[in-house]
Amino acid sequence: MASVKSPSVATASKAAPKAVLEASTAASTASTAPAYWEEARAALMKKDRVLRRLIPKYPGLTMTSRGDPFTTLARSIVGQQISVKAAQSVWERVILAVPDFTPAKASRAGSKKLMPCGLSQRKCEYILDLAEHFRAGSLDPKDWDAMPDEDLITLLVEVRGIGRWTAEMFLMFNQLRPNVLPLDDVGLQKAVAVHYFSGEPVTRSDLREVAVNWQPWASVATWYMWRSLDPIPVEY
Repeated sequence: MASVKSPSVATASKAAPKAVLEASTAASTASTAPAYWEEARAALMKKDRVLRRLIPKYPGLTMTSRGDPFTTLARSIVGQQISVKAAQSVWERVILAVPDFTPAKASRAGSKKLMPCGLSQRKCEYILDLAEHFRAGSLDPKDWDAMPDEDLITLLVEVRGIGRWTAEMFLMFNQLRPNVLPLDDVGLQKAVAVHYFSGEPVTRSDLREVAVNWQPWASVATWYMWRSLDPIPVEY
């Protein structure tokens, strides 16, 4: 006969994981809006006819930076090739298995603890490789503020599991770089097609041409392009 937990035990067992998740969320979700946001909005509305119409539709919303660099990059690896909902579910299991997910703790946990969370062997290897880069100092966030965008992207893509698109999202959402243009982003391509080319598919050359008017605020313009497709901001 199956055993039945008493109400007090059952409540406690549910409360502990919830407390861990809430603590982890609180530690990683202190948001910071870019200091340049209002300046960028004004400049883009002045220079671009489409953004002049779109930007006022989303008052009070901004791009924000959430989480430390290691967590942001690890989450991006977790989310590769799966839905946002599935990625969130896997990440929550990771945090329950390894609270306070630092490079040192991730390394100690290893694949043995990470794979049961729903991660493939390859994603585990990517995260552990990322942790080793942080621990060895080859990825050192204190050096990044002074690095040009392309130099930082080049540094990040040297890590297994981090491609150019992931690096660009990191520059936008963690570093809050103002002038990133993710040419391979499907959402950006779709939005530009809808708003500038009557729904016709666009090329990288088309995107660059449109983005001439977005300089030096391509990150902000891209963010509003995404909002035109999905009003709820994505957080990385």
